[in-house]
Amino acid sequence: MSLEPIPIRKLIQRTMSGEIRIPAFQRGFVWSSEKVAFLLDSIYNGYPVGSILLWRTREQLASDRDLGPFILPEPPDQYPMDYVLDGQQRLTSLFGVFQTELTPSTSGDWFDVYFDIRDKQFLAIADREYVESHHFPLNTLFDSVKYRRATESFSDDEKQVVDEVQERFKEATIPVETVETPSREHVAIIFERINRAGIPLDTYQLLTAWTWSTEFDLKEKFQLLADELEPFGFGEIDSEPDLLLKCCSAVVTNSAAARDLINLNGPEVRERFEEIRNGILLSIEFLRTQLHIYSMKVLPYPAMIIPLTKFFATTRTAGTGYTEVQRRQLIKWFWRTCFARRYSSSLDRAQASDIAAMAALRVDGNQDISRFPCNVDSTFFLNNQFYLGALNTKIFIVMLAQKLPRSFLSGAAVNLAEVLKLCNRTEFHHIFPKNFLDRNGIGPKEQNVLANLCFLSNADNQRIKARSPQEYKEWIDRDQYNVILDSGLIPRDGLDLAYTDFLRERATLLTEFANTLI
Repeated sequence: MSLEPIPIRKLIQRTMSGEIRIPAFQRGFVWSSEKVAFLLDSIYNGYPVGSILLWRTREQLASDRDLGPFILPEPPDQYPMDYVLDGQQRLTSLFGVFQTELTPSTSGDWFDVYFDIRDKQFLAIADREYVESHHFPLNTLFDSVKYRRATESFSDDEKQVVDEVQERFKEATIPVETVETPSREHVAIIFERINRAGIPLDTYQLLTAWTWSTEFDLKEKFQLLADELEPFGFGEIDSEPDLLLKCCSAVVTNSAAARDLINLNGPEVRERFEEIRNGILLSIEFLRTQLHIYSMKVLPYPAMIIPLTKFFATTRTAGTGYTEVQRRQLIKWFWRTCFARRYSSSLDRAQASDIAAMAALRVDGNQDISRFPCNVDSTFFLNNQFYLGALNTKIFIVMLAQKLPRSFLSGAAVNLAEVLKLCNRTEFHHIFPKNFLDRNGIGPKEQNVLANLCFLSNADNQRIKARSPQEYKEWIDRDQYNVILDSGLIPRDGLDLAYTDFLRERATLLTEFANTLI
């Protein structure tokens, strides 16, 4: 990697020649005119403005992006091209301000930038706001003929001010780092590092740009897959293209790591896409039928779909079966992964191990695929708060679903397929009602621990309101009392206990059940 301070004028020339390109995976130009003016003011005053990162390669990407509202010329033949990895907004701003050869496209929203001689500030203004006597057009700075014409009506003092502006921008340089490598793996690592710095990059668009052509529209394939899954609560999987790409990579390369993702072979993915598709569909069918997970919203780790896809991938239209031993292994792996928070850190390492384990389990049904540490104690249910969307809450909800809960007063089985597809807060309520606990001086943090939550229909909750458990338990069908409480993992004497004692006993019951799962 080389670092070179490059004059602004030279950057513009290289961009104009087509040598510097904006790859299609970059987002479009999003800076406001005020931000462009601020950049110019920083350069004028000698403040740091950040660097530009380029990737130099002789491999032209399948598609690239316009530079803001400017359509760039085709790159020269047989010449290395520099693709902008970082700093696109700065480069587009400088190019748009100082170049004079290209006209913005009609779809662009671009104002010329001027230097206000009186106020000594940079302004982006429309043509109707331009005042020739004190607005100096910056796009003339590097064109000697236009520069003389633009300054001929100025006084000597005004010319001196503008000459100083020209001098500063002629001398100004932008730090440019250039990575020169044919290795996509190397570029993938750089992208991963940029991602960690908080710059949004779309791996799917990156991969599409250099791997897939119009004959195989991966995005369309993913959209069709999402449409198939929509009725089952998993249609939003299309909003996670990186997850789907990793499913492809797990099947094709036995890895979901970034470097292997970037090196995915387009034709092989195309040839094996039906196998991948079947793997994803069967994984979700397994989650629904064996674990009562009816939507992405309650799946603790969406990344779990990746190793499951490896296990279920098949070319058979009717899918592939599994033995009872394999089923138990998959369920045990699911719960141990959840309670060990296995995918919360060192994700690449955990996924690599799990993908290999799934491949082994497919061949040998007696493989133990979850030999990693896992422990559950009562603090999980006593210390974690119930927040829909939080990892621990999702684990808790799915765990409760395994008991096929019934609503307290009606005794009706909770329609898990409906409730967990929508996953609304209205279907989960406090066993000891919040208002009841408020009256007894127990604060929100103690009220909202997992051990005090259960499945409960909104209708039953509205009837219970702020009543104590001792009051509303009288409305529970006596013949079904134990069945209803057992289905909610609630101690049979729990509704007669003081709140602190109830939490302790229920947490013990929940912990015992969790340990049967792992």
